[in-house]
Amino acid sequence: MSGEANTQELFGSEVFHEARMREYLKPATFKAWKKCIETASSLDLKTADEIAQAMKKWALEKGATHYTHWFQPLTGATAEKHDAFFSPDSTGGAETEFSGKQLVRGEPDASSFPSGGLRATFEARGYTAWDPTAFAFIKDRTLYIPTIFCSYSGHALDKKTPLLRSMDLISREAVRILRLFGDKETKRVIAQCGPEQEYFLIDKELWHLREDLKMTGRTLFGAQPVRGQEMEDYYYGQIKPRVLHFMQELDEELWKLGVPAKTRHNEAAPAQHEIAVVYSNANAAADLNQICMELLKKVADKHGFVCLLHEKPFAGVNGSGKHDNWSLSTDEGRNLFRPGSTPAQNAQFLLFLAAFLKGVDEYQETLRATVATSGNEHRLGALEAPPAIVSVYLGEELGGVIDAIAGGETYRGKERKNLKVGVDVLPPIRMDNTDRNRTSPLAFTGNKFEFRMVGSSQSVSGPNIALNTIMAEILAGFADKLEKAKDFGTALQKLLKETFAKHRRIVFDGNGYDGTWETEAKKRGLLNRKTTAEALPGYISEKTMSLFVRNHIYTKEELTARYNIHVETYNRTLLVEARTMCRMIRTEILPAVSEYGASLAERAALLKAQKMSGAYEAKTAKEISALTTRLSAACDLLEQDIKRVPADPTKAMQFIGRTIRADMEKARESADRLELLSDRSSWPFPVYADLLFSE
Repeated sequence: MSGEANTQELFGSEVFHEARMREYLKPATFKAWKKCIETASSLDLKTADEIAQAMKKWALEKGATHYTHWFQPLTGATAEKHDAFFSPDSTGGAETEFSGKQLVRGEPDASSFPSGGLRATFEARGYTAWDPTAFAFIKDRTLYIPTIFCSYSGHALDKKTPLLRSMDLISREAVRILRLFGDKETKRVIAQCGPEQEYFLIDKELWHLREDLKMTGRTLFGAQPVRGQEMEDYYYGQIKPRVLHFMQELDEELWKLGVPAKTRHNEAAPAQHEIAVVYSNANAAADLNQICMELLKKVADKHGFVCLLHEKPFAGVNGSGKHDNWSLSTDEGRNLFRPGSTPAQNAQFLLFLAAFLKGVDEYQETLRATVATSGNEHRLGALEAPPAIVSVYLGEELGGVIDAIAGGETYRGKERKNLKVGVDVLPPIRMDNTDRNRTSPLAFTGNKFEFRMVGSSQSVSGPNIALNTIMAEILAGFADKLEKAKDFGTALQKLLKETFAKHRRIVFDGNGYDGTWETEAKKRGLLNRKTTAEALPGYISEKTMSLFVRNHIYTKEELTARYNIHVETYNRTLLVEARTMCRMIRTEILPAVSEYGASLAERAALLKAQKMSGAYEAKTAKEISALTTRLSAACDLLEQDIKRVPADPTKAMQFIGRTIRADMEKARESADRLELLSDRSSWPFPVYADLLFSE
């Protein structure tokens, strides 16, 4: 059998996808499920029963013994509780059971999941409900059923529920716009997403020797190696055999589960890599990315690696993002952000573009809040990660088009005749009309926007919920105006001109790392919330709250809960890091450097007695002694400040972000200098050169 045939047979082999449902279901049942998907209606219990029986039959044929409702609680990871298909019968044997009721609803204990104050911890009841738009799959002899997760009171306790709500919202408002352009066929517009997942691989044996990596996922200490990524030879370089074997198995495991892994390559930093999947609807993309993150760790372990998904596991080299390629597509596959070749198509494209720019400009704080994490706090602002200032990159040509429209001027396109800007005579816009800007938070890349601020360990659901809701909010306002217009063409031209003129301040095509950009952004009135403590309150600002509550994506209580959870997660993460740092200083670094410094001092004294120089030994011992004293004092201060953290979570976040982080940076500075002064054999754990070049 050819490799192509093997791959085609492998892809989706563990998924109860549409083709398999058609095979296992009665035509009427399949038709009822299809209608449910297309119209967003509910399934009756009889149809659910028939689907459950077909799903069970397929799963048992594949060797499954258990099933689980697979959901995405507010931890950022996934959760599952396994139940056996088999139950004892009256004869002492066993029979299989799996009903429509068991398919449609589960009841896991919800008390130990974060709720952000939505419920008391002693209230345990929670429900999972089948998401019929997402395909079930088999992993480790268990049937996984994608579900939503809600509390007894009906509050969403997961990331999938609000994502589905936002997808329905953007579909409804985008279809209204399409109707204005004469599109009577499109029934649904689908938010699309294609995450690019970056990650690091390090040797498992070395990982075991670093308590910081085991406890926090990042290195709390580490002097820069003599060589990092400055030679620029690692990016897209030849993949080492051991890593390639890992990637090959990873692809196969992903393909089995229907994850369309497409691209793999070395990233810019040593030991850093990227995997990208084919574009799909935002709900499926979120599910598949969670599977991808899980399998990255699982397959890495089999190959003697540990996969690090932290946004900044190593200081001084690239961090890891999850570039969220977002767009909108009709149910027939027409991308609404693809510039067309005719004036009418261009007018529609420009209206969607105008809505996007207006939405990003008006809801900067909302978008910034969705990527505010402790890991991203270390990553944003350098080494190919965008800055904390939210802006949009369009490129010279498209930027010129919107400037011309905003100013009511003639657009002079490259290598084409001058065209006056109007609804009926718009300039043809090439799809690939931009270069790429790696420092841009939101870059237009031909037919989509690449949200580059998203961190590698994050779920893509939160950022996409925000993008969907913001876009729908602006489109609804546009539709309200244009539907009432007596002359659609004139009204559209006026709307485009006003929108581009007011919101082109959000467009920035320059270098986001240039120090002058901060000054320029401030003049434009753009926000610059560099820290998590500054950015997270954007979740509960009056504007953000109104946006989500008005559009029925979150209730006020659900949004407040998410803010509370993010604050608590930030606080707990930083305190674990601080305690880990103190432990490593006290039990590893200080004993090791004190012993080494003493041995140098002893050797210096011996050399002096023998009337030899000993200058190096004496000087180094003295410097080590001074740094050891400084490090011990820094550790004392850190331990004292840990005890001073306020009880109030928001006040604690401010204190931790300002004081604890500063204490940690001060302690690290002394420790990293001690690493460079110490004999390699005396340093207590592997250094950056070991970790980054261990593949």
